[in-house]
Amino acid sequence: MKALKTHTGTLMPLDRANIDTDAIIPKQFLKRIEKSGYGQFLFFDWRFNEDGTENEEFILNREPYRNATVLLTRDNFGCGSSREHAPWAIEDYGFRVILASSFADIFYNNCFKNGILPIQLPKEQIEELFSKVAAQPEYALTVDLESQEIRDSNGMTKHFEVDDYRKHMLLEGMDEISATIRHEEQIDAFEQQHRLYYSLQ
Repeated sequence: MKALKTHTGTLMPLDRANIDTDAIIPKQFLKRIEKSGYGQFLFFDWRFNEDGTENEEFILNREPYRNATVLLTRDNFGCGSSREHAPWAIEDYGFRVILASSFADIFYNNCFKNGILPIQLPKEQIEELFSKVAAQPEYALTVDLESQEIRDSNGMTKHFEVDDYRKHMLLEGMDEISATIRHEEQIDAFEQQHRLYYSLQ
């Protein structure tokens, strides 16, 4: 998993609430066994027409948002089923940060496990950011996880909260498995003592 310390990227406004995981990655793509390659299917039903052509009205298909890496949205992002494929698709497309006024709990947790920083901000701050990006389509933000700040080139600074444990894991680029592997020697030593103990019983 890629670590995230400081990230600067174009902000893409997705002005909808209650975006569920089926909209993020539709169910027909969950049959794949790989963890990568889901970015091409992100928001599939919104990005593409029935004949497979791009829906020119959808914001991700327009410049400068094709290469955006910071997603701005509204309430209850990631609701619905608990599929981990949703953060897989978001990260694989290239988004590293999501700003919303609220997140579904399971999706929120899964983001940290897959190298994405989900930031919950008050509704008035989310509204302010929508206004800024509407006035300046190539609006970019710098997100500093170490200082827990969001900044723009005009001097705006916003503080955000994040759990210390999740912050540490993302700064180090670790999930629970990689964190466990760091203690492999101690685990092996314990297992050897465990086997020795029971062999003497």
